[in-house]
Amino acid sequence: MPSRPAVSPLPERRRVLRAAALFAAIIPLAACSAEEDPLAKQARAGNGKNYIAGDGSVQEYAAASRGEPLDLQGTTYDGENVGPEQLTGHVTVLNFWYAACAPCRLEAPHLAKLSKAFESKGVRFYGVNVRDGQETAAAFERTFDIPYPSMPDADGSILLSMTDYVPPQAVPTTLVLDRQGRVAARLLGEADESTLKALISDLVSEPA
Repeated sequence: MPSRPAVSPLPERRRVLRAAALFAAIIPLAACSAEEDPLAKQARAGNGKNYIAGDGSVQEYAAASRGEPLDLQGTTYDGENVGPEQLTGHVTVLNFWYAACAPCRLEAPHLAKLSKAFESKGVRFYGVNVRDGQETAAAFERTFDIPYPSMPDADGSILLSMTDYVPPQAVPTTLVLDRQGRVAARLLGEADESTLKALISDLVSEPA
């Protein structure tokens, strides 16, 4: 009985290699990136609605087009409850981060500096840690002298409630809220100090 010709494994190997290459291309975007986010694409388009600053895009929302106040529900590592009542009446900065994220480490000194600079203006800063336990988060805060509290969000509940503004894999992301608790600006990627300072200053100067 004649033997059956051997089936070449090359097509299957090519499929595996293509899948591996695709996976490798996706991983950098899923770590500290928001390359596919539609608002980031708008920023790169240069259409005047937003602009590029540092490593990330910035989206600003005019007062008339801001959405509903955020229904933020969180508890800091120190046990402080943070909800809409903590946001109302204050310009607030929410920074999504985790300790091993390189852009998070680069922007941390700028966030610490700005939180101290705007403290007398009543601006509140909160971190939202998407990955770390309390010890890791505390070590990061000591290293960079972070004066404001962070809320753990390893279960993704805070992030899930803000998917209109924070793409799930886009860390760091920084939201700047007006005194009604509405998102007035969003920075994807590492927050540029001068840009964030200008955004906060604009909101502080808005009528109460």
